Amino acid sequence: MTPAGQERYDANRATWGPNAVGLAESNDPLITCDPLGFPRSMLYETRGFEFLHSPTRTVQLLQYQRVWREIWTDGRALPADVGGGAPTSPDPRWYGYSVGRWEDDYTFVVETTGTNERAWVDYFGRPHSAAAHFEERYRRVYRETLDASVTITDPEIYTRPFVAMRQTFARADRQELEEQLCVPSEAIEYFKTIAEPAASGNRDNRQ
Repeated sequence: MTPAGQERYDANRATWGPNAVGLAESNDPLITCDPLGFPRSMLYETRGFEFLHSPTRTVQLLQYQRVWREIWTDGRALPADVGGGAPTSPDPRWYGYSVGRWEDDYTFVVETTGTNERAWVDYFGRPHSAAAHFEERYRRVYRETLDASVTITDPEIYTRPFVAMRQTFARADRQELEEQLCVPSEAIEYFKTIAEPAASGNRDNRQ
């Protein structure tokens, strides 16, 4: 990481990883049911997804939190100066701005930028900037098998590009996405009844 990236990473208190804390002490945005955002939607809780293709765009349906992404395939370029100070600068989005293209008959390539930097990259609290560039590659290797990868390029946060995910997915026999939602009222109740009492007990034991 760059010094700026390391500073932001150190400020994130994840519940997984070498510096993990208890749930009640974490500042993970997901705890309060904030959107996963991208690329975390592909790196965490990737339980099921589906692509719907049209002549001008591809829509990716994601099972966890039941959200979707628009991936434009009409030849447009990615927007520039996302989050900038000009009146025409577009605002960052939780899932960014995406364009896609077919590299060959079996490989769909997606480029994304302009993601809201409040969302983490993954469950370990790795950060990203709004200027980060993400490349996804989806390749159909067999009739029922899809290889996927995500590469991150973010000079503000990381000293070099890196592959954040490489995974193989199998087509399910029953193509029906379940309802899996993060419900704020249930998250609050969990905090009151389990997370906060558990954290208080741990603090008492350390004294």
